[in-house]
Amino acid sequence: MRRLLPDPAPDLDDTALLESYAPPGSGDPFVRFNFISSIDGAATLGGLSGDLGTAADKRVFMLLRRVADVILVGAGTVRAEGYDGELLDAPSRAWRLARGMPERPLLAVVSGHLDLDPGSELFTTNPGKILLLTSGAADPERAAALGAVAEVIASAEPGPAIDPRWIIRTLHGKGLRMIHSEGGPTLLGDFQRADAVDSLCVTFSPLLVGGDSRRIARGTPTDVSREMSLHLLLEEDSGLLAEYRRAHGSGPAGQTSIGNR
Repeated sequence: MRRLLPDPAPDLDDTALLESYAPPGSGDPFVRFNFISSIDGAATLGGLSGDLGTAADKRVFMLLRRVADVILVGAGTVRAEGYDGELLDAPSRAWRLARGMPERPLLAVVSGHLDLDPGSELFTTNPGKILLLTSGAADPERAAALGAVAEVIASAEPGPAIDPRWIIRTLHGKGLRMIHSEGGPTLLGDFQRADAVDSLCVTFSPLLVGGDSRRIARGTPTDVSREMSLHLLLEEDSGLLAEYRRAHGSGPAGQTSIGNR
């Protein structure tokens, strides 16, 4: 894999890739989303994002998980993509332990109604800790049942909406600074609307998919836009891996104040 921007370099090893993706050195929370898209804008192929994947994308995907304090994902994506079992490969777990980090990042699932089965493989086969972030409208009985297999935290705000700012504050309050999200599109749309995205990593798979596949973000009003700056561009086998970061002059996601949705 070669780096095209900001400074060209051939054949990057994992250490150089991790340095390229490293967040700022401040103690503020850093919210990163990671997605894949075909070059004509499709976020899925055959209904799944993984079917768009390339070797380069899978490599970076695991490296971004490696350095995360928490993997944040929406319940719909959990049901569609499957997050059961081991989420980190053995080299990544060894890398974390060698640096005094927990063996695995926390898995945090956002679910407004807790429509999850406590007996599912998500909970029975996942060796790491799971946190469920839910709304003030969640059913207390569901919360109690899921509380037996995961930590459940409900927002104090009434209604089914979950404020991304509350999510960031809750995770950062647990000492989780590097927030790595893998979606889905609704969660990215919510964070985008809240201006709570510090980094967006997009792999452009060299495929034309066509059809009516969804985009990587949805639910965001068309009159809302957020300026981002290109931080990194990599290339391998005609696929491009780009990272865009919050434009210069904008504060980090954890510091921007908005009202609860």
